[in-house]
Amino acid sequence: MSDGLKRRIRCAVYTRKSSEEGLDQEYNSIDAQRDAGHAYVASQRAEGWIPVADDYDDPAFSGGNMERPGLKRLMTDIEAGKIDVIVIYKIDRLTRSLADFSKMVEVFDRQGVSFVSVTQQFNTTTSMGRLMLNVLLSFAQFEREVTGERIRDKIAASKRKGMWMGGVPPLGYDVEKRRLVPNPQEAKLIHHIFTRFIELGSSTKLVKELRLDGVTSKAWTTQDGKVRNGKPIDKGLVYKLLGNRTYLGELRHKEQWYKAAHLPIVDQASWDSVHAILATNGRSRGNATRATTPFLLKGIVFGHDGRALTPWHSTKKTTGKRYRYYLPMRDIKEHAGACGLPRMPAAELE
Repeated sequence: MSDGLKRRIRCAVYTRKSSEEGLDQEYNSIDAQRDAGHAYVASQRAEGWIPVADDYDDPAFSGGNMERPGLKRLMTDIEAGKIDVIVIYKIDRLTRSLADFSKMVEVFDRQGVSFVSVTQQFNTTTSMGRLMLNVLLSFAQFEREVTGERIRDKIAASKRKGMWMGGVPPLGYDVEKRRLVPNPQEAKLIHHIFTRFIELGSSTKLVKELRLDGVTSKAWTTQDGKVRNGKPIDKGLVYKLLGNRTYLGELRHKEQWYKAAHLPIVDQASWDSVHAILATNGRSRGNATRATTPFLLKGIVFGHDGRALTPWHSTKKTTGKRYRYYLPMRDIKEHAGACGLPRMPAAELE
């Protein structure tokens, strides 16, 4: 067949780089991959190869999944019959997952699309070529998984050494050189919360006091300078603070707590006293009872703000008599009467 009659083979160049490192350079890895791909297409011009109008780039995207805008656009155009050959620098630029590769090959076969690697010689039309691809991808996936394990091991080891591995530090601490250091004002507040809970024995009374004092959750400035203001304290935050072993000088990795290098804010005796109260105040037992106590109007009784009232009950200690109510969630999270609506006796409503 003469050159003029050769079928035109539409070639798409796909590039990918896992991290942002080096992308700000005038000539980066994406540029190098793209140029190598176009040079390869040009070398096959005599066979009818021509580049399509667009390139498909995924800068700073992992090859471990298919959630990549450039790849999604490429697969869409393949499904639309706009591409005959995919040109890549190396097979692991396309994917590092055997499972994802299998999905792609199904689409390629259905659309009659083949692909070539500029630096690796294989032919996807033969069984041997497919075997070589599977071997290459197996090593690519193995490398990715080993790298992930190393990163996880490093994080675990760093936490065991007491290093803070990112995120907003707990109320009471700041971060300096990847170490937690007590924030004097916040640490004083944490000590006060533990002390007052021991004295009051009630999270409801404690929250009411703290809200009157204007206490909020941790205010934080992000790395890019954005200020995140604290939110008004509620019961959920109080229980979270009282259960945080970071205040004992420990750090958690997954479900395991380790002795860390930062200074504790709460002593062991105070911690034990708080948790003795938590164990005996019937909070978990009360929740279980509420879950089994029938409230006929649950979800269909509303307050003046349009929100559904929450079923609740309390038990009189002297007689053991149980009283059922419907009340606003704000009263539960803060204190009784917080939203200005009285408790609604369940028996009267039902």
